[in-house]
Amino acid sequence: MTSLLNLPSEGAFVFRVWRPDLSGPSVCTLRGDTVVDVTCVAVPTVRDLLELDDPSAWLAGAEGVTVGTLAQIEANSTEHPVQDRPRFLAPPDLQAIKACGVTFAFSMLERVIEEKAQGDPGKAEQIRLRCKSILGDSLRSVVPGSEKAAELKDALIEEDMWSQYLEVGIGPDAEVFTKSQPMSAVGWGASVGLHPISNWNNPEPEVVLAVDGSGRIKGAALGNDVNLRDVEGRSALLLGKAKDNNASTSIGPALRLFDQTFSMDDVRRLQLDLKVTGPDGFELVGHSTMTEISRDPEDLVAQTRGRHHQYPDGFFLFLGTLFAPTEDRNAPGEGFTHKLGDIVEISCAELGTLRNTVRLSTECPEWTFGTSAFMRNLAKRNLI
Repeated sequence: MTSLLNLPSEGAFVFRVWRPDLSGPSVCTLRGDTVVDVTCVAVPTVRDLLELDDPSAWLAGAEGVTVGTLAQIEANSTEHPVQDRPRFLAPPDLQAIKACGVTFAFSMLERVIEEKAQGDPGKAEQIRLRCKSILGDSLRSVVPGSEKAAELKDALIEEDMWSQYLEVGIGPDAEVFTKSQPMSAVGWGASVGLHPISNWNNPEPEVVLAVDGSGRIKGAALGNDVNLRDVEGRSALLLGKAKDNNASTSIGPALRLFDQTFSMDDVRRLQLDLKVTGPDGFELVGHSTMTEISRDPEDLVAQTRGRHHQYPDGFFLFLGTLFAPTEDRNAPGEGFTHKLGDIVEISCAELGTLRNTVRLSTECPEWTFGTSAFMRNLAKRNLI
């Protein structure tokens, strides 16, 4: 059976797997085609694994027990899993889940369009044409916070085209926000949720960095920063409602740790592919390259964590997306929006494929296993 996770043959991969026999999650790795539980007193959580100086070396030598084959756990990682069989979860556990926005020139332009259209997709195309006539490709060559960026800001103010999104896109300070709560992200095969009030939305394929409590970047995964264009477009003050909902954050299929086969330089060169397959036969494909990011990933980490803000349990950081679909789906000029039942696949040769099905947040399984339940479970298992 060919795995839909599409993981490369080399690399140190960390999974979180729900084990019904333990009524809780375990830290797992992949050895051949076997998923091995390496949870122990020294490493009861993914957070503890990432605090090690060399987590990939520890993982290679760790003893463990077989949970099942990759194919077996993949087959049960669906919207409706068999409850007495293991299934994949999102890799983070105790970490905060943060995100950076407006880090690519093209998606920056789309955020401006959302704001000017005030969440109305019917107005977007006219505003898009005006923005492009004024800006052209000038945003791609601008270094955020530079003198050239300040000059561009002055020119846009004169044209009445300045926007809060351009401020964080080319200004000195990056946009960093809380995407969702610790323990709330969903993993490979699960439903991803749209708030019922949204009628204009899209997937956001992104690279997600895993950062430890000291600010050291330990690896990367794929993520879907589900985006409600109409909600955020109405007001930036609705960002929390637009971004943080039941099942609105997907990360996976696994966390790839940095080792001799994978490094930060590889992250800077990653190429992401997106495929959306609708129940109506609609198909959307897109491509994103990390080479076009306007801020270096390490700078985004530094703007998230420092003397101004600490994360003792570490954090996972979405790096933003180049992808903002403009293809019409329902009516001319209204662009793309999801339909319930869409299958979203985000793929990268180095990180595999993250696959989810789009539903309403109110239809996705409720989030019930939080940090307190996790601590009680670990204590019952004599791991803490």
